[in-house]
Amino acid sequence: MTEQRRILHIDMDAFFASVEQMDNPKLSGRPVIVGGTPQGRGVVAACSYEARKFGIHSAMSAARAIRRCPHALFVRPRKGRYKEVSIQIMEIFRSCSPCIEPLSVDEAFLDITESHDTISAAAETAEHIRSRVFHEVGLTCSAGVSYNKFLAKIASDMNKPDGLTIIPPEQAKDFIASLPIGKFYGVGKVTEKKMHSLGIRTGQDLLRFRKSELVRFFGKAGRFFYDIARGVDDRPVQVSRGRKSIGTETTLQTDLLDLKQIREVIENLALRVERALKNKECGGTTITLKVRYHDFTTVTRSLTLPAPLHTFEEIIQHIPQLLGATDAGKTKIRLLGITVSNLSCESKTIPVQLQLPFS
Repeated sequence: MTEQRRILHIDMDAFFASVEQMDNPKLSGRPVIVGGTPQGRGVVAACSYEARKFGIHSAMSAARAIRRCPHALFVRPRKGRYKEVSIQIMEIFRSCSPCIEPLSVDEAFLDITESHDTISAAAETAEHIRSRVFHEVGLTCSAGVSYNKFLAKIASDMNKPDGLTIIPPEQAKDFIASLPIGKFYGVGKVTEKKMHSLGIRTGQDLLRFRKSELVRFFGKAGRFFYDIARGVDDRPVQVSRGRKSIGTETTLQTDLLDLKQIREVIENLALRVERALKNKECGGTTITLKVRYHDFTTVTRSLTLPAPLHTFEEIIQHIPQLLGATDAGKTKIRLLGITVSNLSCESKTIPVQLQLPFS
């Protein structure tokens, strides 16, 4: 194992909903849902812990959420306000370490190895950060402390909300061995199901497989699973995170089946992506079409090209091929999106763009 580091992962607790509760005391202690309304075709962007008790979660339709919790309070997202609070939080993080990797508006990794000799000293700094966020911003956050990013992130989720969890090196092996495979980074529902079919239910089970076997089953991710089962994760905390994609999506007012109407929506999305690319002075070699059907099944179709896309015309010429690989025209569609990725930009440095999970 390489030299042990001191890594923190700080994650705000129900960030969007907590900001709304902070700004409006009448919402305190109430089941708050941030997102669209159930009267329309809204989707839950975030919700308070009081709402989560009813089984409500992000990406759930607002109509389904209100059935689960009829007395829930819906509020529209305020992206500007969330970014404003995020800036305050990130400044607190940066005051404790220059080596910070924001993952979104409400979470970040910090590498404090240079200034801390032990995991216990790192834990004291994590508690200091949590205290400052509470007293200076008015919100709670949870922190994980360990010697790599994988374990720090897992730890921050263990005692939410308002918790601190430390996984020292000497406890890592036993912790990973008992960790359910669904908790591993990169293991979604599909991968978890495949893992279970192979008899892999915990980290301990991964140790039975050779690296070549895991690569055969899971591709490049197999190498990561092999290493992390042994407590190895050498990924650095990346101080500068260039924006990797530019995209937009829209939930339709009514489900669409007519291909002409679908193409009109896609053209509007392509124009918005073109404007964003021009603003960032970027182009990208991969174009992705996102389609969500009326039953919430979501598919993406991508195409990677030898030269970057910059303009509306360059984007739209590939849409027939991508759209033809979906069930558009056969199955009603409720959401459409376009993303251009694998960006290359004229400016040498791309500023960090803290993305909200729902546009």
